[in-house]
Amino acid sequence: MRKLVLLVLILAAALVLAACGGGGSQSTPAESNSASQPGAAPSGDAAAGKALFEQQLINGNAGCVTCHSLEAGKVLVGPSLAGIASRAGSTVEGEDAQQYLHQSIVDPNAHLATGCNAADPSAACATGLMPQDWAQKLSEDEINNLIAYLMTLK
Repeated sequence: MRKLVLLVLILAAALVLAACGGGGSQSTPAESNSASQPGAAPSGDAAAGKALFEQQLINGNAGCVTCHSLEAGKVLVGPSLAGIASRAGSTVEGEDAQQYLHQSIVDPNAHLATGCNAADPSAACATGLMPQDWAQKLSEDEINNLIAYLMTLK
């Protein structure tokens, strides 16, 4: 019986990781616009971004809320996004918060975040853990809406 329970748990974990892994093809970043320029106010709609963030499935990929908690220190699959607006601007030298968030969505392997491993929160997240095709699956307006919402999470 224990072996069956263990097998079910392993299969469930594999399914969760597969759902958050995305398409596997490397995307090229979408062109930047005013939302990712230094000092620019978010050009998106935070309410629309929140609605998009809360979808379980977005264009065939696991939605943001499926892998990212909004509770500080709580690891689902990806890092918690609690307080992301306050720390995003100091994560990568030369990028403000909006630039960092935009880059993290369209090219998630560019700067691997930490916080995916509850046992070692300082360890970098695995390459390819986040879907790699958001630049193709989301419009620039949808990306800007997500950024506007994430900028409210201080």
